[in-house]
Parts: sequence; C-alpha cells; structure tokens
Amino acid sequence: MGTDREIVTLADVPDESTHLFRVDDGEDEREAILVRDGEGVTCWLNYCQHLTHIKLDKGSGATMRDGELVCENHGAYFDTGSGLCTFGPCEGAVLTELEVEIREEAVYLTDEDYTYLGDGPLETDDDLASSSNVEF
Repeated sequence: MGTDREIVTLADVPDESTHLFRVDDGEDEREAILVRDGEGVTCWLNYCQHLTHIKLDKGSGATMRDGELVCENHGAYFDTGSGLCTFGPCEGAVLTELEVEIREEAVYLTDEDYTYLGDGPLETDDDLASSSNVEF
C-alpha cells in the first residue's frame, strides 16, 4: 500500500499522553495513536477493545496512569509496550498494533497495511458526537 511516511518528530510525541493521527487501510480511514514506550514508541489503532467505537484518544491525548493507557469510558488499562489490557472489562485483549520505526529523531509509519493521511482526528459530520458508551 505504499507506506514509510514520517508521522512526527520523536520530540513531539508526549511523555504522558498520545499523538493522534489518521491512516487508511485500503477500505476505511482510521485513527491511530503513538505512545512513548521507554526510549521508543509504539503505535496502536485508536479504540478500546471492549467496545471498538470508543476512542482512547478523543482528540486531546489519551489518559495515562502509571505508564498505561486508560480507556476513560470503561476504566480499562492497556500496557503501552504490548497493548495488552491488564485491567477492565476487556482484560486479556490486545490493542491492534501498527508498525513504526524511529529514524533520525523522527517516527515513521512502516506498516505495509496502512497509509499515513495526516495528524489529528478523523473529520465527521456528526455534530452530536458523544463520549458515552450508552447506546439508544
């Protein structure tokens, strides 16, 4: 699918939050997040494994606690290095990883299944967007 695009400089990936960007998997546009993992970074699709319409980063950085990503809707905790849910309703599930690498102090998307589209959240026409996990 032609990837290997620079996402962001390593210095611009927050230490205690996430960097949100958009990718295309050939069928749909999706959101992904970069997370610091020690001296490196990991990259995950931006959704909770409990209910996949719930985003971890809602546009202003994901919540982190003790080095783990936190789903604000369900209280699930995800290890930043492995993506494993260590606590919550989806305990044992694993976030979907995208391949990235650091070269010359920049982070590049190298996953052949995704194309980098740009920074920030997906644009939607839904003015009634809610962060609630209650469906009507």
